[in-house]
Amino acid sequence: MNPDEYKELAQLFKIFGTPTRLQIMYTLYDGEKCVYDIADKLEMSQSAISHQLSILKQNRLVGNRRDGKTIYYYLLDSHVVTIIEQGLDHIRESSTC
Repeated sequence: MNPDEYKELAQLFKIFGTPTRLQIMYTLYDGEKCVYDIADKLEMSQSAISHQLSILKQNRLVGNRRDGKTIYYYLLDSHVVTIIEQGLDHIRESSTC
């Protein structure tokens, strides 16, 4: 691995290091949702969700599409799901030892 790849990987793990972002990504597991739906499910303000979605989008973890005035967000690819699932497997297995 070259130095730039280490930096990018560290940035990726930094983004995953925020519980709110993980909750948002987990909420998007079963399909795309608008900011209102995510905020309602997580019982957070729409502005807080929008801010976190912006960070997730900048880091290529979520994508979006517009339908009229509504923007729907979705997990960008299966790698995002795999990273979360592998992390969950790791902590669940570690807690049973």
